[in-house]
Amino acid sequence: MPLDKNWYTEEWAGQGSAISLKINSKVHDEQSTYQRIEIYETETFGTLMTLDGLVMVTDRDNFVYHEMMSHPALFTHPDPQRVLVIGGGDCGTLHEVLKHKTVTLAEQVELDERVTRVSEKFFPELCESNNDPRAKLHFADGIKWVADAKPETYDVIIIDSTDPVGPAAGLFSEAFYKNCFRALRPKGIVVGQSESPLFHADLIRSVQKSFKAAGFRDVATLFFPQCTYPSGWWSATIAGKDAALANFRAQDAAAKTFATRYYNRDIHAAALASPEFLRTR
Repeated sequence: MPLDKNWYTEEWAGQGSAISLKINSKVHDEQSTYQRIEIYETETFGTLMTLDGLVMVTDRDNFVYHEMMSHPALFTHPDPQRVLVIGGGDCGTLHEVLKHKTVTLAEQVELDERVTRVSEKFFPELCESNNDPRAKLHFADGIKWVADAKPETYDVIIIDSTDPVGPAAGLFSEAFYKNCFRALRPKGIVVGQSESPLFHADLIRSVQKSFKAAGFRDVATLFFPQCTYPSGWWSATIAGKDAALANFRAQDAAAKTFATRYYNRDIHAAALASPEFLRTR
């Protein structure tokens, strides 16, 4: 919610804290079937998208999130070919996935088509791979999509969801993870955003527990900075159907044939290290 006409402020619910970005103007505002989509031009963070008043993506820092949601999972799988992205309507994660030449199919299932269409207009650099022949965009319920998927369809599933409230809440459930397990091929990998380690440690523990209960052999959480998300510190929890997550393709990551701005082999290894407060309970 704006403090005044010059600032966009998001209060971090229950945390007694907030983030404010100085804005030059609001350039788009609509109510889709599912949520309110607003676009601002900020003074120092470029274009900003908010959904129902929550920061979703900015020009300045989105690369950290999108790279960490995609490359650790794809460099953990020995030969990722078929990838499913659940959510991810701004298409930034899809764009990173398609940098991997082994990928032959990348399906994105986003509930709200308007998020993608607005992103195509205001974040064209995130959407520049949408016309890649390997990319297939579907506007549907991701939970149902995975439930209906044939067994052993995908190598990697990426759950690029909003916060675990409303329609997205089911994307954090054991039942959904069981369907992911079934939909993954042998050596399959699933990864989902799992909120702030500082603010949402209990949620991270719950996600880890649910992945294990769903049958995944190995579960770990990746940690990375994300300055416009609550606390400025974010996470993604990754699970291997029958793979040890520490044994990622480090040599391939070091010799990657595409550019990144945050992800590299050393970042991947470091991101797997857990802070003590998440190891001792």
